[in-house]
Amino acid sequence: MTDVPWLSPAEMQAWLRFIAVVQLLPGALESELQADAGLTHYEYFTLAKLSEAPERTLRMTALSDATNATLPRLSHVVRRLEERGLVERFPCADDRRATNARLTDAGWEIVVAAAPGHVETVRKHVFDALGEDLVGALDEVSTRILRTLDPSDRLHALTTPGTDSPTR
Repeated sequence: MTDVPWLSPAEMQAWLRFIAVVQLLPGALESELQADAGLTHYEYFTLAKLSEAPERTLRMTALSDATNATLPRLSHVVRRLEERGLVERFPCADDRRATNARLTDAGWEIVVAAAPGHVETVRKHVFDALGEDLVGALDEVSTRILRTLDPSDRLHALTTPGTDSPTR
């Protein structure tokens, strides 16, 4: 193990702080969404992905890719959302072997109602802490890391919002 390029003190400090953010931020987002909308962060993210899709509908396989979940995990979550009347599943017209998920009007209403509090929480814990001068730095750091974790852009996080253009 002598050939391991161990982290320098500066790298170790940055790594530990980054990991702390990765560990703590989901809980902060989850707490707000549970209090405001009775949703887990993953449920909200699933509903939000459907809300952005044409006709608020996606194949379950595309939704699992977009939310970085296995099909069994997504099916379990979508079943819970169906029970609450927020999502409906139905056979895909183009491929009867596939299943679509569609956001219902009630699902749309909960996303619209939950979005302001969610954005406030994101702003409080991320962007207010950074200030305008570091937003570009966060984007650059995140883009570089994503290029190694998701080089095929499966989550579409490397695509500039509102376009089909990959971030450079």
